[in-house]
Amino acid sequence: MILRSLTAALALVLALGAPASAACYADYKAKREGKPLRLHYGVAQVSDSACSRRAAARELEPRLAAAGWTLLNVVSVFGPKGLEERKESAGANFLRY
Repeated sequence: MILRSLTAALALVLALGAPASAACYADYKAKREGKPLRLHYGVAQVSDSACSRRAAARELEPRLAAAGWTLLNVVSVFGPKGLEERKESAGANFLRY
């Protein structure tokens, strides 16, 4: 009984001590070679550990490449509050990759 109570208390302390993670998003520009050259602007969710432009680029490059796109640059990284203002500009590429 005591062991069960200690285990429950430890789990509670660990849960309360862990920082809450906020979602992270990146807006980016990509291209697809060919005739004609195609460009797109998009918004993608990236992992919390990739919430810097450099880390977001490392995460987005393979995702985009799998669909035939080459990442040109990550414009910025931001939290959920920045999603709505970018939704219209990203169009079909909003949270697509």
